[in-house]
Amino acid sequence: MNHRRKTRISHSPRRDEPLGRWQRQRNKVKEAEQILEAQLKETVPRGTCQTMCPVQELRDREAQSRLHCFEMVPGTERNRKPKGDPLRVVKEYSRPAAGKDVTKPSDLRPPDMLLKTVFYLIDDIAASPLHPWTEVYSFVFDRLRSVKQDMIIQRLSGRDCVAILERTVRFLIYASYRLCGEPLRCYEPRINDTHLQECLSWLLDCYTTGTGVYSNQEEFQALCLLYNLGSAQATQHVIQLPKRLRSTPAVTLALAINRAFLERNPVRLLRLARGLNFLQACALHRHLAVCRRDLLLIYSHGYSSRNCSFPLDRLAQVLSLDASLTAHLCETYGVEVKKHDHVVFSKAAFTEAEHGRLHCKLYHSVVCEKQKDLTVQSIIHGCS
Repeated sequence: MNHRRKTRISHSPRRDEPLGRWQRQRNKVKEAEQILEAQLKETVPRGTCQTMCPVQELRDREAQSRLHCFEMVPGTERNRKPKGDPLRVVKEYSRPAAGKDVTKPSDLRPPDMLLKTVFYLIDDIAASPLHPWTEVYSFVFDRLRSVKQDMIIQRLSGRDCVAILERTVRFLIYASYRLCGEPLRCYEPRINDTHLQECLSWLLDCYTTGTGVYSNQEEFQALCLLYNLGSAQATQHVIQLPKRLRSTPAVTLALAINRAFLERNPVRLLRLARGLNFLQACALHRHLAVCRRDLLLIYSHGYSSRNCSFPLDRLAQVLSLDASLTAHLCETYGVEVKKHDHVVFSKAAFTEAEHGRLHCKLYHSVVCEKQKDLTVQSIIHGCS
């Protein structure tokens, strides 16, 4: 019988081959990779526009009467063709179209100008008390999308990118609370949520891949979990964080609230929520309606009795609401309120709220009381 010798394939240098030759081959491969990386960097467009809006866009929008009232020269608003103030006009978002070159350097703003634009939008527009906030939101939201578009085209990263994303996330979280319950023509929660999730994902990726220390990382890791309460992906992400970051006060509190939510323990969740700051409460607020509904359902089973009642003021304290709102919430879910000071729970009487009867904005007191004297400017810049 012929026994064929098996040939071993190895990618390591042979024993009889000089080590220097193998090392030179590795160096050549590394040099080729560096050249390719440099070429890719050269193909990425770099913005040269030193104004908040490219000159050509300003001219086009003036000619087409597409200037927003926030961008017009004061006193020309009622003219047939209002003039745009170069210091106030901000590049608007435009969808990519076939044949349209979006990579022209003269139409792209560099990182420092993008950051300056974001500061202008926050300090001069979002913080302005002179206009309805639905109109303010619509303008700022569109211009922030344009900023994000310029960032994506230029593949921005680093500290300027993080600074822009942090302020964008704060603005969108605050808007989700402030505009809750507004008509869909003024505010679309799903669109706001989509852009918020994209910015959060990009920001957390910057923290992971970036070098150096980011002082606000604890804040945004906690905000991400509070906003996505109960999400397996968000929970896993936080659990995999380094211990020094996972054990910080904000992240620890967010993890405790998330655990209470997963365990369907609304009493503990609402108690822990009192320790949140204003923006954290804004991130959590969209889950409060479900939490309070679960609490009333659990109590309707646990305290179901014809002869016993539960003090209304005690229930109001647990729900973090005043007595009148607590009574209204109970009636919405079919829970009987006797003499305006006691509640009679019955598992048979509990019903789901009818569509349109439960207005989330009425039950914002647990968030509203935390705002105190905070201004929009200080909230979005993270000075709270």
